[in-house]
Amino acid sequence: MLEISYKKGCLEAGCDEAGRGCLAGPVFAAAVILPPDYHHPLLNDSKQMTARQRLEVRDHIMAHATAWAVAEVSAEEIDRINILKASFEAMQRAVEKLGVRPDHLLIDGNRFYPRLDIPYRCEVKGDARYANIAAASVLAKTFRDEYMARIGEEYPAYGWTKNAGYPTKAHREAIATHGLTPHHRLSFIHDKDQLTLF
Repeated sequence: MLEISYKKGCLEAGCDEAGRGCLAGPVFAAAVILPPDYHHPLLNDSKQMTARQRLEVRDHIMAHATAWAVAEVSAEEIDRINILKASFEAMQRAVEKLGVRPDHLLIDGNRFYPRLDIPYRCEVKGDARYANIAAASVLAKTFRDEYMARIGEEYPAYGWTKNAGYPTKAHREAIATHGLTPHHRLSFIHDKDQLTLF
């Protein structure tokens, strides 16, 4: 069973991102503060949940969380500042959008470069251990998947409704055939490690 939070007795926001490894689209992040009695039996690391479960749990989180927010950093910004900094920036934008200021941040991952004056702790695989991070992972992923499906209607050849911008074989083949869109991350496409994909 997931722990609600790491630091008890305070307003702790769990933070997670989605879309870090994609070739296209923004990186999304969410920040969620849960009440101490929060529980949903399906809540887990979003990668371990089905799409239907994620949507069900998302609705529950949005209805019962003390506060929640979702933010994004565009592909253009990712190219300018790099994906690691963009992921951190998306989390911080989500925290800034919360209706209340948290006392503590619980970050999924092994590092964080804050610009907000809020104490924080990093937790590797925190989305499988803490409910507030898991909730953030669900919101970040579902909001991003829906965004990619919307822009995918404009660029149907790339299959974003299914691959959400990740480097699947079909997505790579579509780039080779149709070229790049304004939503592609040029720093990823032209990275020497990514070139082997095409």
